[in-house]
Amino acid sequence: MRIAVAATAPFGADVLERLAARHEVAALLTRPDSAAGRGRRPTPPPAKLVAERLGITVLQPEKPTPELELPAETVVVAAYGLLIPESLLERALWLNVHPSLLPRWRGAAPVERALLAGDAETGVTIHRTVKELDAGPVAAMRSFPVPEEWDAGDVYRRAAEVAAELLDEALPAPSFAPQEGEPTYAAKIVAADRELDLAKPLESLNRIRALSPHIGARAELQGRRVTIWRARLEDGNLVPLEVQPDGGRRMPYEAFLRGLR
Repeated sequence: MRIAVAATAPFGADVLERLAARHEVAALLTRPDSAAGRGRRPTPPPAKLVAERLGITVLQPEKPTPELELPAETVVVAAYGLLIPESLLERALWLNVHPSLLPRWRGAAPVERALLAGDAETGVTIHRTVKELDAGPVAAMRSFPVPEEWDAGDVYRRAAEVAAELLDEALPAPSFAPQEGEPTYAAKIVAADRELDLAKPLESLNRIRALSPHIGARAELQGRRVTIWRARLEDGNLVPLEVQPDGGRRMPYEAFLRGLR
């Protein structure tokens, strides 16, 4: 099929690449380049890098407006990050890829909130994009288990695989059914969400899994502030495996301890 894709974040970039291998992607709608790194240099969104490598036309308005022209009648949205005006929603079929089992975890951080909650299962929902947040009728949905050793990166990768498979089924002739159940909401991750309470080992482990490898959970170890990227539970205790001292690089926890001697 000939489609357009609206995507920005790494998850959206992954979905874009998988779709481009299966369908004709006429254009990518993505957010403008943003300043990043110590030098605050303009940095393209991950989805733009994929599109340029694949020779896909890239559109980067500050925000989508009613005047925006997309060269396709179906637009797949995956981690785009900006609201789509109702006038645009009326002119094409917009299908949103949401990495949760809607209506559970509507909102900005569904994978992170699922892991923070200790969910043993999550999934992907393909639904029609509507004005209300992640509330559109469902075209396809599939669940998958979340192994205890998975972090958010693992869940996003599996979700992208499932999303591409579901879109193969839904794109040719989508039919829709209302969402069923009581919604829960996945609020955006803020600084307070990163702080670990080391007196609560299981909660801390879930927080580390939820925020790795993209944000990182924070704590004080041996008198130093660190980001903990990987950990495990042993006999009910949290054992760090990979940490990053403030101002330093990522390293095994053993190397961190040696550096304190």
